[in-house]
Amino acid sequence: MLKRIVRSALRAYTLRTNRLRGLYRRVCQPDGEAWATLMKHHGDLHAMGDHCFVHPNVTITDPDYVRLGNNVRLTGCTLFGHDGSVNMLRRAYGIKLDRVGKIDIRDNVFIGHQAIVMPGVTIGPNAVVAAGAIVTRDVPPGSVAGGIPAKVIGSVEDMVDRLLKETDSLPWSNHPALRAGRIGPATADLHATRVAHFFGDATESAA
Repeated sequence: MLKRIVRSALRAYTLRTNRLRGLYRRVCQPDGEAWATLMKHHGDLHAMGDHCFVHPNVTITDPDYVRLGNNVRLTGCTLFGHDGSVNMLRRAYGIKLDRVGKIDIRDNVFIGHQAIVMPGVTIGPNAVVAAGAIVTRDVPPGSVAGGIPAKVIGSVEDMVDRLLKETDSLPWSNHPALRAGRIGPATADLHATRVAHFFGDATESAA
């Protein structure tokens, strides 16, 4: 009970003041929705739309140059707003150099774990960047991009069609949580159904 009160108070204080971020992250372990709310309130980014999800392990080197649209989900990725090699080259060659750029992520975009987005890139709307991709150029609307460097490997529309068919074939496709369109941690019975499907029952596992 006391822990819940402390977490609630710390969450409210950090959201209001933008202080004790590290403690808030360590104690409250915010999910991506809560972390995005904190970022939106305190102007880390140039702009952020609604219904965004930014996992706390996302790295954004130059928030002022980053704009997120609505329903953007970032998980474990890195957004670079500048090229760090420029500082070394300036000193080594005694010349004037600069290389920075915006990152403009439009509505309905997902960027996967350990993807890297370089300066000067626009993504979407309605696009998916695969895990581990390195994005060095624009990702067109409605496309799925992956690879190093990232290139278009499919369309979001085809991806949705494929996932719908796969979902319909799952043993839990008629579970109330899926029918209601709820997204989040699985309920106990849904979790048990998935585990049994993946690994069999307890007797089989022990054998």
